[in-house]
Amino acid sequence: MRELSQATVVNWLIDHGIRILVIVAVGVLVALVPGCSDGIPVYTYNITSIYPHDRDAFTQGLVFEDGVLYEGTGLYGNSTLRRVELETGDILQIRELSAQFFGEGITIYENKIIQLTWQSNIGFVYDKNSFELLQEFNYSTEGWGITHDGERLIMSDGTATLHFLDPQTFKEIGQLSIRDDDGPVDQLNELEYVQGEIYANVWQTDRIAIIAPETGQVVGWIDLRGLLTAEERSQSDVLNGIAYDAETGRLFVTGKLWPKLFEIRLISPG
Repeated sequence: MRELSQATVVNWLIDHGIRILVIVAVGVLVALVPGCSDGIPVYTYNITSIYPHDRDAFTQGLVFEDGVLYEGTGLYGNSTLRRVELETGDILQIRELSAQFFGEGITIYENKIIQLTWQSNIGFVYDKNSFELLQEFNYSTEGWGITHDGERLIMSDGTATLHFLDPQTFKEIGQLSIRDDDGPVDQLNELEYVQGEIYANVWQTDRIAIIAPETGQVVGWIDLRGLLTAEERSQSDVLNGIAYDAETGRLFVTGKLWPKLFEIRLISPG
């Protein structure tokens, strides 16, 4: 076999080395962008408005309706249900949970607010206007996030399974396994129903999964890295909290102990 000269080897590396570097760089980018490796579209964002957010609010649930925010917060001894003025972040109304409960996700169904608790297997139903407690109900899993599609309550428990509940009896009437092209997607947290799709925070990530409720397939990812500065992030907890204004199409996101709430517009990939 003929040996290659040193010059030949050098020329081959110059000719092909750039291509190799490009291939490696693309591979690194694919690995870094959530959802990119499985072919599912990844949306980025533009910030359209920034609003103040209570730094002491350990956000577990977020809803926007009739021009105001409703927020459920967590931690034992600090869990609350709140009505919040969007523009100022001022708390307009608050109900504190008993210290034995760790508050979780909230949703508004008809004229009632439904709030979950983490490991107590108890949910609360309040009058939307007065915050008066109307009812309690039980469920067998942990409570994380909750939303609804107009007919069913949709609840997460930190796994890759979503639970459908009857909004009148609160009995479970179905389940949905959530997957992307790589397998089950667990750690599903706060939920919001947006134009026929389920948006789900994925705990301890800067991602929101867009889920088809008919199949459980993740049909898109929203990459929300970079919302906070490094200094703000060092004093905050994870991304959690999605609210949708059905009247105007506005989308709001925030996080636990975050100083800001963001109104964002999604940017399609490509």
